[in-house]
Amino acid sequence: MDGARKLLDYPTMETIPIYALFGEAVPDREHEWLHWETIVSRSSRHDFRIAPHRHEQFFQILEVTSGRVRATIDGATYDLAGPAIVVVPALTVHGYVFSRDVVGVVLTLMERDVQNAGRDVGEISAQPRVLSGFGMDDVHAAIADLITEADRREIGHGVAMPALITLLLVALARAGRIDDHADPRFNQAARHATAFRALVDRRYRSTRVIGDYAEALGISQPHLNRISRQVLGISALQIIERRIALEARRQLLFSSLTIKQIGAELGYDDPAYFTRFLTRMLGVAPSQYRKTARTSL
Repeated sequence: MDGARKLLDYPTMETIPIYALFGEAVPDREHEWLHWETIVSRSSRHDFRIAPHRHEQFFQILEVTSGRVRATIDGATYDLAGPAIVVVPALTVHGYVFSRDVVGVVLTLMERDVQNAGRDVGEISAQPRVLSGFGMDDVHAAIADLITEADRREIGHGVAMPALITLLLVALARAGRIDDHADPRFNQAARHATAFRALVDRRYRSTRVIGDYAEALGISQPHLNRISRQVLGISALQIIERRIALEARRQLLFSSLTIKQIGAELGYDDPAYFTRFLTRMLGVAPSQYRKTARTSL
């Protein structure tokens, strides 16, 4: 069930393709909750290398049960041995180089389904995350249960799937908390970067001022920018702008709000300024993006 791949050209990231795994309509509540495949089934076709790319609408989880992977996530590189998990929200740039003996699966879900299921779970669904060595048993069991239900499609499927997605997010959040405290590689800069992304996810509608985020984190604005570039690979302002653009894309795709209304929801009082901002981020005018993106769903 690989479907089609589509390349969209964004001038801010010209060489990074956006892949769509499902080539048909947006899934309804009774089908296409989950696409899954073994790591080998896809990577072996590409010499066990997946070039950096991103997904427009999809939330992905890579589970490596054995073997090794070098994961590149938003410019940062992680060398991992199974068991390990890589959590990849929509629009996160990610690529992999696998060992030839790798064993594991890739789960792809609709970003909006994950957002709905994960509202009360914390930051795990809002930012990329790498987990290894701690709390993996519960995550593995949750993934196995989700795959089993996805393949079963019996009565109550539409109720069971969001419940199992939530349980998987809970397992990931708990494993992440254990990993944060137990893994010495998760240093202070990484902690600040993680806290910054979580803060942006909560406050991007109310403030775009870098100083506000730095103050909330108890660090200086230059320090926050250094951490953002060091750990996340881009400036603090780019993190904020990408989060705003992600929500704007969701609204353009899945809501009937006007561009002016979307801008107001995202804290922009000047519709013309918001339109210019979105045009810069999308590479085309928002109205054209909405028309083209909806046609390709």
